[in-house]
Amino acid sequence: MGAVGLLHDKLVFSRRAKVLATEFATVLPDALTVLDVGCGDGLIDRLISQQRPELSITGVDVLVRPHTHIAVQQFDGVHLPFEDKSFDVVLFTDVLLHTEDPEVLLREAKRVARLALVLKDHTKEGFLAYLTLRFMDWVGNARHGVALPYNYWTHSRWMSALRSLGLTVQFWKGALGLYPRPARWLFDRRLHFVARIAV
Repeated sequence: MGAVGLLHDKLVFSRRAKVLATEFATVLPDALTVLDVGCGDGLIDRLISQQRPELSITGVDVLVRPHTHIAVQQFDGVHLPFEDKSFDVVLFTDVLLHTEDPEVLLREAKRVARLALVLKDHTKEGFLAYLTLRFMDWVGNARHGVALPYNYWTHSRWMSALRSLGLTVQFWKGALGLYPRPARWLFDRRLHFVARIAV
């Protein structure tokens, strides 16, 4: 696991953080306060702030790492420790798949957000999608002690859950180009998306 993890960090992690930071900087509305739920080490947030310095980003995570790029507050993974409408936007980056029931955190995010939710997550679409997502999840997260329930939704399941929560998709983008060629042909496909959801 150590060698695979180091290779992942060298070839994938930095590129992924830069690509996602640029996507988020573009899709985040004109908002001032952002809550990043499951922010990890906060690298993506630091990179977003370089492009959108007007944003104030707060991080929360179940597991607070010893070295982070932003201040990170611990939470229980279920209840966000903030009042209703405390932030303009709630951001999730590959977090909901680590929960037993993503709708629980989506409901909490809707409660805490004034304007929108911004999501980067996965869709279980295409040949061997589930096995590919499991492999990526394990390589990226197992060594950090992150829960791995391998809970991936299809596009139609995402749409159904968002509708049931009274949330409206404003923007949806797949084909993010997170991986360099030739890995892109295997690991990008239709497996990733970034979306902005109005609350």
